[in-house]
Amino acid sequence: MRIKRSVARFFALMVLPAVTVTVVGYFGSHAIWGERGILALEDTQAHLALRQQELTGLDQSRARLEHRIALMGQASPDADLVEELARTQLMDGAPNQVAVSRKAR
Repeated sequence: MRIKRSVARFFALMVLPAVTVTVVGYFGSHAIWGERGILALEDTQAHLALRQQELTGLDQSRARLEHRIALMGQASPDADLVEELARTQLMDGAPNQVAVSRKAR
């Protein structure tokens, strides 16, 4: 009887710490290896850096296009720009003239 009571008391005293350790372990593992844990932070930062580089490139492209639009929107458009656009759109030139296309910068 005494052993039975001591065993029951031992397990009764160990239930709360066991549950506490289990809960802390569960949430602790998710804080490290979870979908939004510490280890996922590196991947998120890498994706953010790639997106920021992409955004920088798009901003530069937009600024270049806005500048070209401003040049075309004047009362007298830039003659060189008009000629460049005409050649790229038409790929046509004077007789005996060869047009070679090149990639836009």
